[in-house]
Amino acid sequence: MNHSLAALSVILLAASCGTGETPKSDMPATTSIRENPFTNPSALYLQAPDFSQIHNGDFAPAMEEGMRKHMVEVKAIANSKEPATFENTIVALEKSGQELARVSHVFFGLISSNTNDTLQAVNTEMAPKLSAHQDAITLDPKLFERIKTIYDGRADGGLDSVSIYLVERYYTRFVRAGALLNEADKKSLRALNEEESKLSTLFSENLLKEVNNATVLVDDSAQLDGMAPAEIEVAASAAKDKGHEGKWLITLQNTTMQPVLAELHDRALRERIFKASISRGMLGNATDQKATVSRLAQLRAQRAKLLGFPNYATYTLDDQMAKTPDAAVKLLTGMVPAAVKNAKAEAAKLQAMIDKEKGGFTLEPWDWDYYAEKVRKAEYDLDESQIKPYFELDRVLQDGVFFAAHELYGITFKERHDLPTYLPEVRVFEVFDADSSVIGLFYADYFSRDNKQGGAWMSSFVDQSYLLDEKPVVTQDMNVQMPADGQPVLLSFDNVITMFHEFGHALHGLLSKQKYPYFSGTNVPRDFVEFPSQFNENWAMDPKVFANYAKHWKTGEAMPKSLVDKIKKSGKFNQGFATTEYLAAALLDMQWHMLPADAPLQDVPKFEKAALANYGLDLPMVLPRYRTCYFSHIWGGGYGAGYYAYMWSEVLEADAFQWFKEHGGMTRDNGMHFRETILSTGGSKDAGELYRDFRGRDAEVGPLLEKRGLK
Repeated sequence: MNHSLAALSVILLAASCGTGETPKSDMPATTSIRENPFTNPSALYLQAPDFSQIHNGDFAPAMEEGMRKHMVEVKAIANSKEPATFENTIVALEKSGQELARVSHVFFGLISSNTNDTLQAVNTEMAPKLSAHQDAITLDPKLFERIKTIYDGRADGGLDSVSIYLVERYYTRFVRAGALLNEADKKSLRALNEEESKLSTLFSENLLKEVNNATVLVDDSAQLDGMAPAEIEVAASAAKDKGHEGKWLITLQNTTMQPVLAELHDRALRERIFKASISRGMLGNATDQKATVSRLAQLRAQRAKLLGFPNYATYTLDDQMAKTPDAAVKLLTGMVPAAVKNAKAEAAKLQAMIDKEKGGFTLEPWDWDYYAEKVRKAEYDLDESQIKPYFELDRVLQDGVFFAAHELYGITFKERHDLPTYLPEVRVFEVFDADSSVIGLFYADYFSRDNKQGGAWMSSFVDQSYLLDEKPVVTQDMNVQMPADGQPVLLSFDNVITMFHEFGHALHGLLSKQKYPYFSGTNVPRDFVEFPSQFNENWAMDPKVFANYAKHWKTGEAMPKSLVDKIKKSGKFNQGFATTEYLAAALLDMQWHMLPADAPLQDVPKFEKAALANYGLDLPMVLPRYRTCYFSHIWGGGYGAGYYAYMWSEVLEADAFQWFKEHGGMTRDNGMHFRETILSTGGSKDAGELYRDFRGRDAEVGPLLEKRGLK
């Protein structure tokens, strides 16, 4: 998010996403005696939010006042008697709305990371108001006329290439928001936008409740056989916190498959956990999501039709790197045959393991991860318990993630303890460039909580902008289980990769060097934004980096070469399953968003089944990574008709990493080339042009197929 008009849509997406301590949670609402902390920029270093002064009651009045001031600024631009110029219109819009942006950065950060009932109520109240606020700006005919005047004369205005592109992006944004519609259609569009905003917010709120309600309570500790003692202790503590002392509570992540399914020997408990996972949002209770998602899909299709597109997917991708749904679907379906073939071969191996052990049953989805671990151990002599002691969280962060960034880009990190955070476990690091100049701040929030949305993500409190003289303050969130007292925080290898992934997003924000907020950091197309993050995953297994962080938490000894070799050899293990569950989710997303405007409300289970069958992905053993009713990316996270972006970006990152291998791997020169052409440029050029600046050509799919073992 950033301090410009362009940021408003990003803010609204965050609004629809989704207890520890919340800043001053019991304090009263702001009164006239006390100035709202968002009225002026934070006095703390680099405008870091002053969580010691922020109360729950500050957010609603700050948003109301921020919208009021923003509208005054925008109306002054729209109603100006001066001829429209780049400076008095486009640049003025870039400078507008700063108070609204300040409060929105912090508010939506907390909604995702550390929400509570008060903040949820504010979110419900403000989401439609923010939607209406954005519509009031983008549907203002006087403002659009000024933008169009500048757009029409952009080639003759003496502007540099970045400024011309900014004009083009503003014009496109307003047109896509409905600026060319007649008044009757604008009224219809406003109503659709308002309803969508309310339903997206409702979806995210219900999803958080569903994740918490779907926990599985265990009465007998014998059923937990296979779990590590520390994990059992955490489950006991979780049960006690919920009033079930003497029992154990298994909490769920937002994905279909749950990590604990790989460990538990008790098949009946595995089945309970799996079924609790896949039934979220579909139980017919107060938080059932079926009606919500069906109406959301219909609303989006109707909005797309108003704007001149046959469906929402076509509308969305028209402004993305892929350009058309056909291009995205072609990439995805092109991988389906090989992925499914591999998944079926993997399933046969798992069934053979079951038969070898005389299990006497047919493989079911809740058996997959458990027997995959057995097969991995049999084929590669490797299991998760062997490697986790070498992945202690702080060492992975400091000696892995930070180390790789230093080697590639010359940046360094120093932890600061003087800046207030919203929870004690949140850490803050100051980031320095190779010449010791300050780049920005990095906030790390790695532990799961009941009031934290699932998954992992990067966001920001302040975005870089030379125009506004602001340095970046970025955040990274994960959902690592908090250990029992006195125990180390040991990561799975998947969590290690996730940490590198999200830090790739953080680098995109931190290393931005843009004048205009519109182009800062991660403000790029959805199918390009995952490129830097997925690219950064590659350094987790770079020999130099891996040797620096993969050390036993207790002894400090490096991981034995034999174990490292096993991890490398097992790198393509289970990729049929992983690719298939991703493709199923991505194509399910596309099917929902290729519905025409006149399609009736859908029966969600029937639609989901038919959509998967349409692509040959209705496999009983491999369900989508996210089923419809807990697919937060597409209904509350801004990835509607965009989940394909992970695979699209993976084509880019695999091809980019191939370039690194061809040019000597991890060197400062290579890193600086990537930094200057990709990380620092934000959205200041067309995404295809950005990639060609780095690679010298368009990306090729071959390296990805090789990487996933599908070639």
